[in-house]
Amino acid sequence: MEFEVNGARRTVDVDGDPAAVDVVRDRLGLTGTKLVCAGGVCGACTIQVDGEPRVSCLTPAARLAGRRVTTVEGLSGHPVARAFAAEDALQCGYCTPGFVVEAAAFVERWRALHGTARPEREQIAEALAGHLCRCGAYEGIFRAVAAACAGDHDTAPTGTAPTGTAPPGTAPPGTAPTGTAPPGTAPPDTAPTGTAPPGTVASGTAPTRSREAAVPRVEAPEKTDGSARYTTDLHPEGLLEGVIIRSPHAHAHVRSLEAGDLPLVPLLPPDGVVRYVGQPVAAVAGTDRAAARAAAARVTVDYEVLPAALDARLARTGEGPPVYEDKASRKRAPGSGETPQLVPARWRGNLRGPSAMSKRPALAVRRIQEARTQYPERVVEGVFTTAAQTHTPLEPHACLAHWADGTLHLQVSTQSVRHVAELAAERFGLPPEQVVARAVHVGGGFGCKMGLTTDVVAAAELARLHGAPVRVVLDRDEELTDGGYRPGSRIRLAMAVDAAGDLSALAMDADSDGGVSVGGTVAALARFMYGKAPRRLRDFDTVTHRPPGAPFRGPGGPTMCWALEQAVDEMAHRLGQDPIALRRRWDGNPKRHALYDRAAALPLWSGRRGGTGRFRRGVGVAAANWLYFLDPVTEVELAVEDGIVVARCAVQDMGTGSRTVLRRAVAGALGLHEARVRAEIGHSDTVHGPTSGGSRTTPSLVPAAADAAARLREALGGSDVAARLDAAHGVRVTGRRPRDHRGFVLPFTMGGVAIGRGFTGSVQVAEVEVDTRLGRIRPLRVWSGIAAGRIHEDRLARSQCEGAVVQGIGYALYEERRTDPVTGRVLTDNLEDYRIPGIGDTPEITVHFHQEGFGHVPGGGVGLGEIATLPTAACLANAVHDATGWRPYDMPIRPDRLLEGLGT
Repeated sequence: MEFEVNGARRTVDVDGDPAAVDVVRDRLGLTGTKLVCAGGVCGACTIQVDGEPRVSCLTPAARLAGRRVTTVEGLSGHPVARAFAAEDALQCGYCTPGFVVEAAAFVERWRALHGTARPEREQIAEALAGHLCRCGAYEGIFRAVAAACAGDHDTAPTGTAPTGTAPPGTAPPGTAPTGTAPPGTAPPDTAPTGTAPPGTVASGTAPTRSREAAVPRVEAPEKTDGSARYTTDLHPEGLLEGVIIRSPHAHAHVRSLEAGDLPLVPLLPPDGVVRYVGQPVAAVAGTDRAAARAAAARVTVDYEVLPAALDARLARTGEGPPVYEDKASRKRAPGSGETPQLVPARWRGNLRGPSAMSKRPALAVRRIQEARTQYPERVVEGVFTTAAQTHTPLEPHACLAHWADGTLHLQVSTQSVRHVAELAAERFGLPPEQVVARAVHVGGGFGCKMGLTTDVVAAAELARLHGAPVRVVLDRDEELTDGGYRPGSRIRLAMAVDAAGDLSALAMDADSDGGVSVGGTVAALARFMYGKAPRRLRDFDTVTHRPPGAPFRGPGGPTMCWALEQAVDEMAHRLGQDPIALRRRWDGNPKRHALYDRAAALPLWSGRRGGTGRFRRGVGVAAANWLYFLDPVTEVELAVEDGIVVARCAVQDMGTGSRTVLRRAVAGALGLHEARVRAEIGHSDTVHGPTSGGSRTTPSLVPAAADAAARLREALGGSDVAARLDAAHGVRVTGRRPRDHRGFVLPFTMGGVAIGRGFTGSVQVAEVEVDTRLGRIRPLRVWSGIAAGRIHEDRLARSQCEGAVVQGIGYALYEERRTDPVTGRVLTDNLEDYRIPGIGDTPEITVHFHQEGFGHVPGGGVGLGEIATLPTAACLANAVHDATGWRPYDMPIRPDRLLEGLGT
C-alpha cells in the first residue's frame, strides 16, 4: 500500500489488516501517535487524513491507501505546537500529540472562517471533545487553542536560546530537534502537504504579529512535536514483547503451569494462591504482541478453584472465605497507602482493624451520646460512601528490560526511578550498582507507579530467560483492572457542638474497600482538622478477593473530606451560620484563615443561588489540610561540562515539571541564563533523588539544588559564575538538602519520607448548575485557594492545582470502578465504561496562592499536588446541596441518585 506521510511517499505492507495506529507507530516509527484506549475514546492516537482528524486505533490501515496523512511529527513548528508549549498546555505530555493534531485542524478551520477572533471556551471544548487528559491540563489547552486562533503564536517567539544551548534532545520552540525526526517526516523547515507553513496563516486572515517569548517547560518542544520517547515508544534491535497471563478466577490454587518447551516466567506468590481476577500468574514473550498472545494461549494453567469473598458487606462482619489464612500471607498483603502503617491492627476474618488515631475517644463518644439525648439539634450524623477511583494514567505501566554483562538495565514508566532500581537489585540478588533504571519521560502515575510492579519483574525475568531485550506494556483493560485505584469507602460519622457552637466531639469509623490491599487511613486524617476537640477515629480494611488498591493523590484525604466537610457544612446550616465563617472559627490555622478571608470576599460566594425551575445554581465551600512530606537525603550534583552546568539527580518527571524546577533553581541560584544549565534526570545511577509522590519532590529538590549551587560558586572562587564557566570544565560538586530550621516531626523516616512541621491548606469555593429534570450537575466555576508557602514555579504550580480540581470533579461526579459481584471481574475495564473528565467537563478554575507560613523550610515552600485535590468533591457536594436542598451522601453523585434524592 502506498500513501503520503508528512509530505513523503511511503509504501508499507498491510497484510493481516492492521489498524492505522500500528502502521504509523511500529512500521513508520512515528511514535508521537499514542495508543491508549484502543477504542476511539481518548484521542491520543489522532492523525489527519486528507486534513481531517481521525482516531487511528479504529481506522483500518488499508483506508490510508492513496491518502495524505499528517501526524504530530509533521506539525513541528506549527503555531498550535508552539502555542501548546508556550501556554504550558500539557503535563505528562502523553495525550499532547493527539490534542495538537486535532487542534491544528480546528485552528485552520477557525482562521479561515473567523480570522484572528478568539473562540469561546464552549467552541474549543466541542472541537476537542474526543480527547482526554488524565493530568487535567485543560485550562492550559483552552489558553493555547484560543491563542493560536488569535495568531499569538504565528511566529516563533523572540528571545529564544541561541543555537547550541538547548539541552540534548530538545529544541527551541518552532524547530525540530536535529536527528530526531522519525522516518517519513518532513524536513524541519517544510510544512506537510495541506498545512500552513510555520509562521503563516490561512488566506484571508489577519496579519500575524510577533510576541515576546514565553519560556516553556524544558521538555515542552519534545512533547508537542512527538519526539519525546516514553517507555512504550522504545524499540531496540531484537526487541521481544512480553504479555502477562492472568487468573480468570477470584480465588484459586494453581496446581501446575504447563508450557511445553515454551520459555515461561512464573509470577505466583509463594503459596501459589491467586486472590483476584486478573492476578498475574505467568509471563511469556514473542516477536510481537500477536506472537506473545499466541504463546500465552498455549500455556495450560491447572486451577483448583476456591470459594471467594466478594461481598464487602459480608467482609465487614469478618465473615466469608478468608482472603489471607495466616500471618505470613497477611504480611504480604499489598498496601493502599504511601507509608507503612504507624498503628498495628488486628485481624478478624476478612476485617482488619481498627487502627486508631483517636484523641480522648471515650470523652468524644460520651459527649455525642449526651447531645443525641439532650440536644439533638447540635448533632450531625450520617453514613457517607465513595466509589473506587482508578488512576488510569494514559501511559500504562510499562518496562523494557535487558541484561548486559551481568547488569540489569530497565527503561520503566515509574514515579521512583531510584527506588525501583533498589527494589530490583534486592529482588534479583544483585549489587545496587548492577541495576540501572531510566525514566526519561513518564506518562502520568498519580501514585500507582511507585514500586516494583509486575511489569518490571516480568520484563526483567523474560529478558534474562531469552537473552534479549523484552518490553512489557499493560493493555488498557489490564491497567484498569490491575493498575491500582483509590479504595472505595463507607464512613460512619457523628459530630456534636456545644452551646456556643464550637466543635465538642467527632467520631468517624471508616471502612476502606481496597480488595486484597490494606492500609486505609481515612479516619486518621480527621485528627488534624478543626482544633483539639475529643475525637474517636477508627480505620478498618474490608478485605475481599478483588484487585488491590494503591496510593492515589492524597491517599485517604479526598475520601475523608467527602464526609467531614459535608458534616461541617450541615452543621453550619443547622446553626444558621455562614459555612465559611464557621470553618474559620473552628480552624486555628492562620494560613487557612487568610484563605477563608479571601473566599468570603469572592463575588462568587455572595452571588446568585438557588431557584425553583429546572436549572438551579448553588455555591459550596470545603477546606482541607495535608501533611508536609520531604525526602531529607535528596542530593543534586552539578558538573561543569564545556561551559554548561549540568544538574543531575535521580528524580523523575511524570508531568509535574521536576526537570524544569531543577534547571531553573540552579540557574537562579547561580545567576545564569537558563541556556547555560542542563538538567539530567530519570537516571537511577546518579545522586539520590526523591520519589514523585507524597508532594515531596519540589521541597526536597529545590533546597538541594540551592546547596549545590552554593558549593559550586565556592568551588569556582567567586560570585561571577558565568565568567568562570568556560575555564572550569570538570569541576563537580554535590549539594544536599539542608535540615529544616526547626527539624522534623519525627526523629526517623518512614520509607525514606520525613514529616516536616506545619500543614499545607486548601479552601475551595465552587459553583454548580443542577438540571433537576435530567439529574446532571455542571460545575461552572471553582476558586482554589492554596497555602503551601513559596511557589517556586508559578505556572507549573497552577497547572498542577487546576489538574487536581479536574480529578476531584471526576471523583465527585463520574468515576466509579465496578466489579461483577458474582465473578469478581472488573466491569469498567475500558475508557468508555470508566469515565474520566474531558475538556467539556472543566469549569473556569481560578487558583490563588497564599505564600506565607513556611519560613522554617529551606526555600520557603512545600508540595501542593495533593492538597489541591482534597476538598474538591466535598465542595461540589455542598454546592449541590445549596442548589437543591438535597445532601448527597453517596459518591459519585450520579443522575439517578440525584433524581431519587429530589423525589423526581
